[in-house]
Amino acid sequence: MSGEVVVIALGGNAILRRNDRGDVDEMWRNVYIAAKPIVQLYSEGYRLVVTHGNGPQVGAILEWFECAKNKIPPLTMDIADAMTQGWIGYMLQQAIGNIMIEKGLPRKVVTIVNQVLVKGDLEKPEKLVGSYYSYEDAMSISKEKGWIFKQDPRGGWRRAVPSPEPIENLEIEAIVSLLEKGCIVIASGGGGIPVINSGGDIVRGVEAVVDKDIASALLALRIGASKLVILTDVDYIYMNYGGPAAKPIKRMKASEALDMVERGLFPSGSMAPKVKAAAIFAKSSGKNSHIGNLDRALDVFQGSSGTVIEP
Repeated sequence: MSGEVVVIALGGNAILRRNDRGDVDEMWRNVYIAAKPIVQLYSEGYRLVVTHGNGPQVGAILEWFECAKNKIPPLTMDIADAMTQGWIGYMLQQAIGNIMIEKGLPRKVVTIVNQVLVKGDLEKPEKLVGSYYSYEDAMSISKEKGWIFKQDPRGGWRRAVPSPEPIENLEIEAIVSLLEKGCIVIASGGGGIPVINSGGDIVRGVEAVVDKDIASALLALRIGASKLVILTDVDYIYMNYGGPAAKPIKRMKASEALDMVERGLFPSGSMAPKVKAAAIFAKSSGKNSHIGNLDRALDVFQGSSGTVIEP
């Protein structure tokens, strides 16, 4: 199949939106909202790889493990990551496929349970996962279970877990092959299942969650994508986000974006990795990245909404 390759990185709001309770009907509603612009772009001839976050979902699974540990031996975090790839991938795959059928297109969409080789500190808690708690509740749970909590810029306190740097996507050949066969490929879900090389290219999973935006940039570079589109729940990258002097940034150079990340001008648990990922892709590929609101996905793709990061 000919056509430009585009990587679309869906934020957590593709499954769970602010103030949602998290029930299944809400999830399906959100997934179908996310699926429509994806199918629209596919129908226009673009070859698409879709990635997604898993912070709330993997956090929920880890809490389930904890609650049931006296009856069922808890599984490891890498297995929880794999479970979210099946969970979210299934929902996206079904919604995208159904919309394809409605548009008279063949149901050509597939989810890959995807491993990503990582390196870095496996003890340093950086990635926010799971539910939002008040400070008092977070400190109580921390004392009881030994979990580490950090404040989320969006509000509330969430569990922080290690997030090592992704360096290689192990299923890259399968992804490329499926793209060439005309499939929409859902890959690197939740950033991928984190694995390390234990010798002789033999890998094993580790207790961590990979940042999906950085992993999406890596994947986009490896498959020669013409564009990386990161969709989230804000319209632009903002300076002083959440404050009275908040100012949207509509265009910026990759070097400027990386400098601002280095200087800590964006929240580390949310926007900083998105800006870093978009800048890495733009700088390395010589092509634009886009960050914007999922609800205006096609406008973000076209550059009429959202922040454009240029090489």
